[in-house]
Amino acid sequence: MIPIITSPLLILGFKNDMNEYKCLYIIVTMALLWVTESLPIYITALLPIVFCPLFGLLDSADVCRMYFTDTIVMFLGGLIVALGIEYCNLHTRIALRVIRIVGGSPRRLLVGLISVSVFMGLWISNSAGTAMMCPIVKAIINEMDVNNIFPVYMTQEEEPVEEGDPPHPSKVSIAFYVGVAYASTIGGLGTLIGTGTNLVFKGIYDQRFPTSTEEITFANFMFYSIPIMVVCNITLVIIALMITNLGLFRPKSKTGRLIKEANINRKLLEEVLRQRHKDLGPMSCHEIQISVLFAIMILLLITHRPGFFPGWSDLFNAVQARSSAAMIFIILLMFSLPTQYVFFKYCCGKPPFPGQALDALLSWRFVHDNIAWGLLLLLGGGFALAEASQRTGVNIMIARAMQILIGLPSLVVQIITILLSMFFSIFNSNVVVANIVLPILCEMALVLEIHPLILTLPSCLAISMCYFLPVSTPPNAIVAQYAHIKTKYIACCGVLPTIIGFLLTILNTNTWGMVIFPKAGSFPDWAKDIKNQTNI
Repeated sequence: MIPIITSPLLILGFKNDMNEYKCLYIIVTMALLWVTESLPIYITALLPIVFCPLFGLLDSADVCRMYFTDTIVMFLGGLIVALGIEYCNLHTRIALRVIRIVGGSPRRLLVGLISVSVFMGLWISNSAGTAMMCPIVKAIINEMDVNNIFPVYMTQEEEPVEEGDPPHPSKVSIAFYVGVAYASTIGGLGTLIGTGTNLVFKGIYDQRFPTSTEEITFANFMFYSIPIMVVCNITLVIIALMITNLGLFRPKSKTGRLIKEANINRKLLEEVLRQRHKDLGPMSCHEIQISVLFAIMILLLITHRPGFFPGWSDLFNAVQARSSAAMIFIILLMFSLPTQYVFFKYCCGKPPFPGQALDALLSWRFVHDNIAWGLLLLLGGGFALAEASQRTGVNIMIARAMQILIGLPSLVVQIITILLSMFFSIFNSNVVVANIVLPILCEMALVLEIHPLILTLPSCLAISMCYFLPVSTPPNAIVAQYAHIKTKYIACCGVLPTIIGFLLTILNTNTWGMVIFPKAGSFPDWAKDIKNQTNI
């Protein structure tokens, strides 16, 4: 039904032989299919492979190339590394250790869980980080329930549930789950591999502005995002959740009294968590190797081409070697190294020798069964749309319609574009929104003669910071399904964090962002050349 509704665009395109309207037909149709999920969103992402060549917009080889770019390989690498951490159970050890350090009161537990989630969100996808943290949160909540630290479920009077349905988590329990989801998302803002939206931005920016002197590297993206967008953001979000769900500044409220009673019993919970951590025993050879490889991966990603000193790709004169090469190198080691080295004692010994094969640090079967392969298609479909839009001039056509903004201050334009980006991401997947919105913002920057980073990078970060609905971002959907949290409670929790994210995005762009990208304050010469070449 949707392709029929949007067919006037296609008819107009063939009637006037205008590729812009043909491409616009594909974009609008895919957007509606993504929003309504009439088809699985990953299958919808494959439509450009069929219709771009059919309508004469792109060659099949050019379209298919967009489904396995350097950016997508980086994303795949991040997912596999996350599975490596989960495979050896290292994430549980890290979480319990941090929680033991911060203490056993509900508010301290919230800070501990969020701290772990933020750190993991920096280096693995926010979806994988949230999925790994949910069982840990559930285990902690169960311990609170068993030891009567405080009520972890709502009563039938507070939130009625039908017979056979699971009980609804209390406000404090919701804070733990939602806090983990928000923290994974905010941590994902700090690095290129933290969330698919960041990789969409890098892919589209590099694709549209190949001559840009402000290259987006792993290092400068980190330096741009972490100080304000991660550190300040997560601090304020913790305070917001404590106010709304943990009775902060409201000691006489019902929740405030429960938290006070829980603080009295925190020693009991701390002892339980200490025992759980002790039961894990010392770190195994498996965990140690994964930890070392994880540290090496971080080092390689940061020192690839940091900008302020020669990176490893410069030292080896490997101009074409990008961050994806470092990711895949680490993954190759994960599949190559054994979990233990007891075979060394047989090297100089005598038979009999062990006849069984040694297990690797990571199992392909485990990766195959747990990887989100559909996300790769989703990213590829977005890149294919961006390429088709650029070749046919759709983005230019839309950008010209935005000429009414010419003459407005850069700050006003930023506020408008960020608000629109956040509004669209409330009702749809942030990766989908990024694939549709960011190419348009690239052309808008050229029309308005504003540095492209001023419009695209803040909007990219803002798209990830809408917390109102489960569909807004994958971590929200994961915790909503896992903990059976109703949409109204997620929406209530997300109001303050969304406002905080919007304000910090504006602040970061016009203060710290100008320090990291000092040339972003003016319209660069390379952008003028691109504008002249495309006749905008």
